[in-house]
Order: sequence, then C-alpha cells, then structure tokens
Amino acid sequence: MSLINLSRRQFLQISGLSSASLFLGGCGTPILEDVVGEVSEPLNQKVGSLILKPQQPVPEFSLDEIQSEALIVNTFKNTPLIDRDKYRLVVDGEVKNPLNLSMADIQNLPFTSMIIRHVCVEGWAAIVQWGGVRLRDIVALAQPLSSVRYAYFQSADGYYSSWDIASSLHPQTLLAYEKNQQPLPVDNGAPLRLAAPIKLGYKQSKWVTRIILVTRLSRFQGYWEDQGYEWFAGI
Repeated sequence: MSLINLSRRQFLQISGLSSASLFLGGCGTPILEDVVGEVSEPLNQKVGSLILKPQQPVPEFSLDEIQSEALIVNTFKNTPLIDRDKYRLVVDGEVKNPLNLSMADIQNLPFTSMIIRHVCVEGWAAIVQWGGVRLRDIVALAQPLSSVRYAYFQSADGYYSSWDIASSLHPQTLLAYEKNQQPLPVDNGAPLRLAAPIKLGYKQSKWVTRIILVTRLSRFQGYWEDQGYEWFAGI
C-alpha cells in the first residue's frame, strides 16, 4: 500500500494536463526524438529493478474470486473507434524483423490466461481474468537487438507509455484480448491492451497499436510519467 499512497500524493501535486497535450499527436508522438542518453533514464529505475524479480510469477487467484464489476473504466480521451478487421499491431524500433500483425495473426500465437489483481494509482483494485498472448512471444518474433532495454507503447487514442524490457518480458505480461473469459470490451481496451500483475494500472496501456523497442529512452517517457508519476510503477 505504500507505493499506492505515494503515487496518490504525487497525483494530488499534479496541477494540470495542458503541457502533456503538446506531445500527443497520435502516431506522430515524438517519442523517438530528442534522445538524451543515460541522463534521461528514470531515477527510480534501478530501485524498481532491484525489487522486481524479472521472471518470477506473481501468485494468481481462482475463478470464484473474480470481481466482475470492480474494474473501473478510466479514459484518457474518448474511446477510439477501431475496425478490428483493419487493425494492425506494429512492432519496430531496434529490431531485425519488424512486425505488422493482424488480430488473426496475434490470436494464432499461443494463448495465455491469468487471474490477477489490477491495482490503480487512485487506490482501488479489482481481481480480473485476462487472456491473450505473452508480450515476450511477440518481442521474440521481432528479434530485438541485444542492446534493447526499453519498450514504448503507443495507443490509438494518443496515449503512450514506456516499460523496462525485463518487465516487458515477464511471463505474466500479456497483450490481452479477453477479459473475464469474454472478448475484451472496447472500453477496456479492445482489440488489444497491456495486462500485468507487476505494474500499476496507468502503465497498462489500452488500444495498443505500436510497440517500439529501443536502447535508450527519449525525454518523453509516458503520458502520466511526463507529468511526475513514477516511471517504474512496480507493485
């Protein structure tokens, strides 16, 4: 609870959203521009990495513990309208094999299901079943360079965030297209969203359309992170 309380105190200190709006131009978000090297790396990264055991699974819950109505829908902008048949997930950056995947391609990959607690920075939580593909399986298909240390996530509504590569490759980090054993609702991020038990909710981007694998972070690290929220956001 200490991490949640700390983040809520940070939340109360945030004065507004106008500065971040300058960076949100949809696919034109300049997250690969103005790279400033090691000095741009979040100060809390090393501490968070020490706490996280990158490949150790988090204990899960049983089916009868799912809290069907507890997952609150938080929207950044209006819910985007995405044609599922035309949807593509682009995976690029410092990779040997850039990807452009349809939902059929993604659903042909091995399916993984997990029942975990989703924790929001606002202080609420919900036990949810998520189903989809492990992010590590998609990263492996893209064949990232050995120097890659971060993953950026861009969403159809202009939202963006970044993760360390160890968290991205955690066995319970999913790109989910199922919620509580039903197709993922649009309001919860369909057709594809991040879901993981190791990060706070604002790191779990909805409507993900692009993943960029990089060696260094740019000075733009995430929509909320650029306004003072903790970058690592591990739980």
